[in-house]
Amino acid sequence: MMTSLFDQFASPFYMGIPLIAIAIALPWVLYPTPSSRWVNNRLTTVQGWFINRFTNQLMLPLNAGGHKWALLLCSLMIFLITINMLGLLPYTFTPTTQLSLNMGFAVPLWLATVIIGMRNQPTVALGHLLPEGTPVPLIPVLIIIETISLFIRPLALGVRLTANLTAGHLLIQLIATAVYVLLPMMPTVAILTATVLFLLTLLEVAVAMIQAYVFVLLLSLYLQETL
Repeated sequence: MMTSLFDQFASPFYMGIPLIAIAIALPWVLYPTPSSRWVNNRLTTVQGWFINRFTNQLMLPLNAGGHKWALLLCSLMIFLITINMLGLLPYTFTPTTQLSLNMGFAVPLWLATVIIGMRNQPTVALGHLLPEGTPVPLIPVLIIIETISLFIRPLALGVRLTANLTAGHLLIQLIATAVYVLLPMMPTVAILTATVLFLLTLLEVAVAMIQAYVFVLLLSLYLQETL
């Protein structure tokens, strides 16, 4: 019996061993490996079509230099979608509800975009800190504000993903508890609440996919500014 609603976000242990590593490694086991045959099965065909469409959409605004990131960004999005979706199953754990994990993805990738911009074109990268046509008295203030906003980007990436998934899981648990409590007392109200729970679950599936896409899309936009 859980003593707190937030206990569901704690990493489970088995024989003193944290199972978060298994939860992170599991998605890669579920995907079929590419075949050397001329004709693939339906699952591999759909998987390849989805990856190609997403890669084309993601790399469209980037120049040729940004296309080197295609494999990394596409793999990251598939990984985030899979663990977000697996976390909606009963008796499972969602690693992306942990802020430390999301920051572990956000900070290195964001820092890589900053370093690439400073190495390739430092003048343009520093120019983003001061908009063109700024009045002279406002220059120090705007530089400070733009610098703070630059360093807030990885925090916003990690917190956005964590907050959306955590809020959805909490809301599902609260409504499910209400259905369990109302069922013996007011069956009609419980059925209506269960309908809301079903619709909320569908919404959470969409949120799990959209948040993974937004995470990778924002990284590609940060990369676009530096190339």
